[in-house]
Amino acid sequence: MLMNSIDLVKNKFLKLAIGVTFSIVTASGQLSTNAEVFATGLDSPRGLTFGPFGGLYVAEGGQGGSSSTVGSCLQVPAPVGPYTGGFTARISRIDAVGNRTTVVGGLPSSQTSPAQGSLVSGVADVAFMDGVLYGLEAGAGCSHGLAGTDNTIFRVNANGTTTTVADLSAFVKAHPVANPDLGDFEPDGTWYSMVAVLGAFYAVEPNHQEFDRITLRGDITRLRDMSTLFVPPGNWQGPTGLAYHGNFYFGTLAEFPIQPGSAGVYKITPSGEIRAETLGLTTVLGVTFDGRDRMYVLEMSPAPGFPTPFIGRVLRVNPSGSTEVIADGLALPTAMTFGPDEKLYVSNFGFGFPPGAGQIVRITVPE
Repeated sequence: MLMNSIDLVKNKFLKLAIGVTFSIVTASGQLSTNAEVFATGLDSPRGLTFGPFGGLYVAEGGQGGSSSTVGSCLQVPAPVGPYTGGFTARISRIDAVGNRTTVVGGLPSSQTSPAQGSLVSGVADVAFMDGVLYGLEAGAGCSHGLAGTDNTIFRVNANGTTTTVADLSAFVKAHPVANPDLGDFEPDGTWYSMVAVLGAFYAVEPNHQEFDRITLRGDITRLRDMSTLFVPPGNWQGPTGLAYHGNFYFGTLAEFPIQPGSAGVYKITPSGEIRAETLGLTTVLGVTFDGRDRMYVLEMSPAPGFPTPFIGRVLRVNPSGSTEVIADGLALPTAMTFGPDEKLYVSNFGFGFPPGAGQIVRITVPE
């Protein structure tokens, strides 16, 4: 049940105008008939990918923590901040029958102020390159209550340790976008999604509105400053789910309170031009394609107002541009991917719920 909300006019992801957390309600009976719970026991699940040798790898936001950096560095403005943090995020592997094991734990995790619902962020996404697992950290940084840490892209080593590939916090501080939204600003960024393409990583950050390329040597290049394209106030979009299918595609969250049809999916051409691919969507947090080149879109909460559980859905975009609902009844989903079995896997109960409430939902896609 969604309880009191605060009257914050605009928020980014993980700052979703919720005054309290949601109470847990089992998803059984809520999902469409072609969807089933595949795995449980996750902490704010986010991005996910299948490994080259099997298994589904899931980025988890974690459980936050109580560490504070108030007075020692620039904080996220109230009422979203100040954040507190801990080292409770992790990456999990889910086997073929839904059993979870920890690949790496003890990673930075932070949470918004209690007034904003203590919403948690940590590892935002995962990707493989040349058989090696990498993670995208979004919950670290002094502005997130964790002194001596930074948001990074990191490599997961065979012994369960991690190695920093690129320091994203340092990059955004040294290279501010043209039109930062100072009333809702994250000094360390709130990175959301990444993909590995042709030997490099590509990532989007919704708060600053940027699209960046990161090499294995740690070099970071901003390919597009989207704050010049979606200029606040009044037209903040916030790039979220990122996909590569010949071109790059990203979904947008758009402003709060939610206005149905205000978000969309955009394509980035090889020349760097951004074109609207499909508009009229709502709170898009995931984009992916099937083997027949059909695009699928994950809508977190397609009703007006503020995020509502159990109305999340997956849409398929037909060649004509029309959309059809593939599955619904999802509870604040945050990401999706296709599996080798040609089924969709969705991170469900993605934020605002107690530790361990997160799920992976498996969806059989109709022809």
